[in-house]
Amino acid sequence: MEPIQRVTAPTLDVLEALLSTDGAAWGLLVIKATGRKAGTVYPILERLEGLGWIRSSWDDDADRPGPRRRLYEFTAEGAEAARDLLDARQATAVASEASARGARRPRPSARPVTS
Repeated sequence: MEPIQRVTAPTLDVLEALLSTDGAAWGLLVIKATGRKAGTVYPILERLEGLGWIRSSWDDDADRPGPRRRLYEFTAEGAEAARDLLDARQATAVASEASARGARRPRPSARPVTS
């Protein structure tokens, strides 16, 4: 498995959507879960598969109407790496929020207090 060279917000959204499903997910499910367009999601899925983070297969449910679905699921290493990236995003968000709160606090003044 190769590391992701450039981790973008859409990539993190796709990873989160895949982690939140039980088992394999199809592309349209990932699109709906992320709110991203197909032109964003499918290239990310293809890239993740090429890097060895996920694997895909065709759904073989002959009873389901409509076109066949391509199912995507994590490899064991990919799931672990995705959790690590999402944990890092969460830690960064918490740190940014704390920093923003600190920036809003009034700074103490060196001026003497008068009554």
